[in-house]
Amino acid sequence: MMTSRRVKMLLILAVLSFLLIHFYFLSCSNNASMEEKPSPVHILILSSWRSGSSFTGQIFSQHPSVFYLMEPAWHVWVTMYQNSAKVLHMAVRDLVRSVFLCDMSVFDAYMSSQKKKSDLFQWETSRALCSPPACDLFSRSDIITAGNCRTICGQYPFSKVEEACKTYSHVAIKEVRFFDLKVLYPLLTDPSLNLKIIHLVRDPRAVFRSRENTMANLKRDSNIVVGSQRTKEETEPYNTMQVICKSHVDIYKAGSQAIPSFLKDRYLLVRYEDIVRDPLARAAQMYRFAELHFTPELQKWLHNITHGKGQGAQAFNIGSRDALRVSQAWRKTLPFQKVEKVQNVCKDAMDLLGYRLIQSEEEQKNMSLDLLFAQNSS
Repeated sequence: MMTSRRVKMLLILAVLSFLLIHFYFLSCSNNASMEEKPSPVHILILSSWRSGSSFTGQIFSQHPSVFYLMEPAWHVWVTMYQNSAKVLHMAVRDLVRSVFLCDMSVFDAYMSSQKKKSDLFQWETSRALCSPPACDLFSRSDIITAGNCRTICGQYPFSKVEEACKTYSHVAIKEVRFFDLKVLYPLLTDPSLNLKIIHLVRDPRAVFRSRENTMANLKRDSNIVVGSQRTKEETEPYNTMQVICKSHVDIYKAGSQAIPSFLKDRYLLVRYEDIVRDPLARAAQMYRFAELHFTPELQKWLHNITHGKGQGAQAFNIGSRDALRVSQAWRKTLPFQKVEKVQNVCKDAMDLLGYRLIQSEEEQKNMSLDLLFAQNSS
């Protein structure tokens, strides 16, 4: 009788030991598989219109590890254009969060039920939407131009956007419709996101000149920016610049001065002029910040696209050009009277971001490139 009990006890102990060992190794296996796939990195390129943001976006879009969308909040502003930028902040933030999490059902509120991938704003600027699984005719490692993508990849179903997004380690969004960094604090404290913000700025005088060349394209956006502040037609461009410049000041102060702990190492200010002066060094800086490897193929592409002979005459089109010369074209084409007005409404931004004020027409035309930047600027 005692022997039988002992046998039963030994069998029970053996079974329990087996179960404990089984669950231990199962737990270790699960942890290992979780460690093998790190959580995605989310990158927000935060800028304003005509600041070199489309070009900077391409630096990320062409990386084979990045799923990129250009200004997805365009859909919010087009649908809800009667509202001010401040009122639209929440809707824009919610859309951006959903995109970062690869939940593309958020676009249902802004598109028809019969939507295709090509209904997404500037979809062809995303290399990820021009390669598998979003389009089967290019390789994910290819450098893909928007023109080639538009011709070949437009008829794929919208579901491919979400399917593709979920296969990437990095999700990057370029957005020009945030005017206050504090609006993004809920995203920075959201445990489901690993958000890093690249704040791209450009000389307001160059921005103003570029906006003049694309005024018709920007009319609706400009009306939303100034909202009820709209006045005489001749002063509207300066009113818009004043709002944009103030937003850059506010964002910079929130991101770099007395910052909250959750922003530490997650905000990077980059000047467009510094990118075109030394593209490889600045791209390497942004890639390090975003935890991306700067491949030799990308280095070659970036050098070629910034050292071409093009003059950047076609708005919203990224092609090979003499990027440094194009960035400074305003000095020869913007009348000094307008330069003075822009400097007046954007003085705080220029001082804070390291752009030197010009005092005369002669100085504007003769000043060397290095002297356009304040001595204490980076």
